[in-house]
Amino acid sequence: MKKERKTARQILSENPRQVISVGPEDAVLTALRLMADEDVTTVLVLQDSKLAGIVSQRDYARKVELKARSAAETKVGEIMTTQVFYVTPEHTCEQCLALMHTKRIRHLPVIDSGKVIGVLSNGDVLEELIQEDERFISNLEHDMLYLNLDTGGAY
Repeated sequence: MKKERKTARQILSENPRQVISVGPEDAVLTALRLMADEDVTTVLVLQDSKLAGIVSQRDYARKVELKARSAAETKVGEIMTTQVFYVTPEHTCEQCLALMHTKRIRHLPVIDSGKVIGVLSNGDVLEELIQEDERFISNLEHDMLYLNLDTGGAY
């Protein structure tokens, strides 16, 4: 019996969310307010609808607060992480989790034809993998029950 693994596209379609983003010229304070309003810890940085970077509360703490800079005067582009790892809609949950683990990241943009269509968090991916494993176990138990009933074996 083969485990069916969902793709990034399927996860996003089952749990649609808007892409939360700022521009590189926006003030860090704008990004922080957006994070607070949307109850997220990370926002994408888009320039002309293209992914330019990602900025997190950690970026703010390390690159603004600890350096005694002003969030109102510092631009997002000055502190954003520019090496952003992403996946395509066809990547499976397992592939997404493996990338998140090896690169030590918690958020993974999903890009289709150069456009960001969503972001997966490590929680999204782990939750889906757990559900898939639970379904797989349930199916195995069901198959074992019928196998034992058909053959008269003890379960």
